[in-house]
Amino acid sequence: MKRTLTKIIPFLVMASFLATGCTQENTQAAKAAKPAVEQVAKKNVYKGSVVGKSNKAKSISIKVGKGAEAKTIMVAFDDNTKGVDHATVGHASIINYEMRNGKPYATVIKPKLAKLPEGVTEIKTEDLAEMIESGKKFTLIDSRPSGRYAAGSLPTAKNITVAKMKETKGAGILPENKNELVVFFCGGPT
Repeated sequence: MKRTLTKIIPFLVMASFLATGCTQENTQAAKAAKPAVEQVAKKNVYKGSVVGKSNKAKSISIKVGKGAEAKTIMVAFDDNTKGVDHATVGHASIINYEMRNGKPYATVIKPKLAKLPEGVTEIKTEDLAEMIESGKKFTLIDSRPSGRYAAGSLPTAKNITVAKMKETKGAGILPENKNELVVFFCGGPT
């Protein structure tokens, strides 16, 4: 009987490993699976330009991707969707969504803001007001169209439209001193 047990025990040990696997390997596999789940959650985001919005149908069409890869995706929204007002046709948006019955439903919509070029910083409205009031030396450029500039602008602002800036490349318009602070502002898309 002892001989039979000594022959069967190694076989039973191997069979149990094959059936259940090694505990350490399962733990590593579980750890590896967590980042994959987190990555899937991060993928539930569309970034692109809003090409259509229907409040009646409660849907937004957003163009995502570039060039030949670009496609338009329809995303539904409901009364619980936050930031629906940021889905404006012609503007870039970031839409976080969840899948319901095989369709994407927007949960949060945010405006997609342009990244500032290297070396360029944003000046908050309050800081600009302080700079104007203190008399600090800087050049203030209103890049809105001439008609909007004529309707009213900030004190000391010069009107240099985007078209004029492209045409002249700033020659004769911007300060000679390259170290002087230059502040541009506009009223959104112009």
